[in-house]
Amino acid sequence: MKNALGFDPREIPWTRQLQDWPALPSSSLSAERLKWIFKNPPDWTPELKREPLIGQRAPQAAAVLMPIVMRGENGQDPHLLLTQRTQHLSSHPGQIAFPGGKVDPEDATVEQAALREAQEEVGLESEFVEILGQLPSYVTGTSFNITPVVALVSPHHTITTNVNEVEFAFEVPLSFLMNPQNHRLHEWDRDGVVRRWYSMPYSATSPNKDPLQADYFIWGATAGMIRNFYRFLLAANSL
Repeated sequence: MKNALGFDPREIPWTRQLQDWPALPSSSLSAERLKWIFKNPPDWTPELKREPLIGQRAPQAAAVLMPIVMRGENGQDPHLLLTQRTQHLSSHPGQIAFPGGKVDPEDATVEQAALREAQEEVGLESEFVEILGQLPSYVTGTSFNITPVVALVSPHHTITTNVNEVEFAFEVPLSFLMNPQNHRLHEWDRDGVVRRWYSMPYSATSPNKDPLQADYFIWGATAGMIRNFYRFLLAANSL
């Protein structure tokens, strides 16, 4: 699984940060709590804002939907919906990502862009989506200025993937992603440029219910936005 710089991110050594930060409790991840936090955001600073640039590509505005599917009784088991991008795409092929893409001229807002892309990529209709708010923008090494749009999603939605863009969609328990013990920090020096990124490898029973494990390597911009979401919710714990 190589990227635009020609390396496999899974092979780069990693550490965990030394801060003794806690896993977020289920009470911090409930629908009502998340709604309250976005209405009363904490004073915080995102940990990750910009990656070192790769090439001279012109900046491009983009938006992604961070869809939190409210699984379980009364939505007490939230999961984050992610996609595996197809291998032939021109940017970030084969990587795990949120539904999203470029902001088109006809998109009145980044929220509309995120909703449009989610509908196009995984068939997620807006009637099943409740937008909570935005996280600070994240600039990728390929010059995409991404605005993450966080939303609650009804478990009654239906996924229909666009085979030209998405190999498959899957869900990861939000509790797993909001536990810093599952965040690995990688560092790689190439030609004097130090690149740092997070990964959050996740294994789950494969969707067809056979005994094999499905392994998902979440890393780069997607992991960075998840890490920022963790820091945002962690800051809100004191409110």
